[in-house]
Amino acid sequence: MKTAMLQIPVGFDKQKNIIHAMAAVEWAAENGADIAVLPEMWNCPYSNKYFQGYAEEGIGESRAAMSDTAKRLGIYLVGGSIPEREDGKVYNTAFVYDREGREIARHRKVHLFDIDVKGGQRFFESETFTAGNEVTLFDTEWGKMGLCICFDMRFPELSRIMSLEGARAVFVPAAFNMTTGPAHWETMFRQRAVDNQLFTIGVSPARDEQGVYVAYGNSIVVDPWGSVIARMDGAANRMVVDIDLGKVEDIRAQLPLMSARREDVYKIKRA
Repeated sequence: MKTAMLQIPVGFDKQKNIIHAMAAVEWAAENGADIAVLPEMWNCPYSNKYFQGYAEEGIGESRAAMSDTAKRLGIYLVGGSIPEREDGKVYNTAFVYDREGREIARHRKVHLFDIDVKGGQRFFESETFTAGNEVTLFDTEWGKMGLCICFDMRFPELSRIMSLEGARAVFVPAAFNMTTGPAHWETMFRQRAVDNQLFTIGVSPARDEQGVYVAYGNSIVVDPWGSVIARMDGAANRMVVDIDLGKVEDIRAQLPLMSARREDVYKIKRA
């Protein structure tokens, strides 16, 4: 499964962001990718100041561009995330399209990024966004895949459910920052991969030191053994990674973690 990580820069001009992102997807197809992955909030600056203004309702220009591009190129597209408006609420939403341009998954970020790190980053997505409430998987010719967004990946229950539901990889559009990224980015992706014996794929926007939000970058692919098989730095970059999904079954056969689980023991006993 050839997967393109598209670590693209994001600016203030929405139309330019869309054109740039679709050009990156075209590059992915030209370089043999089966699946192209865009980062979190690829069509607007990552800031509460802008999410409302850039939000799209229904099939807006960003969703239309993703669907049309996936169909034209015959490629799967994990469309990062964009601000989505519905019934007066705004969500941080990821869409997935198949080779025919059909929308096959929609994930609304379940865990909103509300943090206040002493001496570091302060950010409250809940000032703008409403949280989603679903675990998201989608079917491909390689089997089931999981999908979540950035802060969601910090919660092990979510990726565990995806694994138990048959996911062989989890795609994570994300935008860690320069406080949380150096501390936790690689550790988190490696641990989720080891715990759940699947591939983890994290794709970030490129780092812009002058931007309203400075992303860590470092888009990454980790295999079920916990080995980092591809990783970028902070700069804008594009990379196609050949993912051997056969490793999922190989590792699970060698270390039968799933079948050894003790659900009879994993209970919280309340008085």
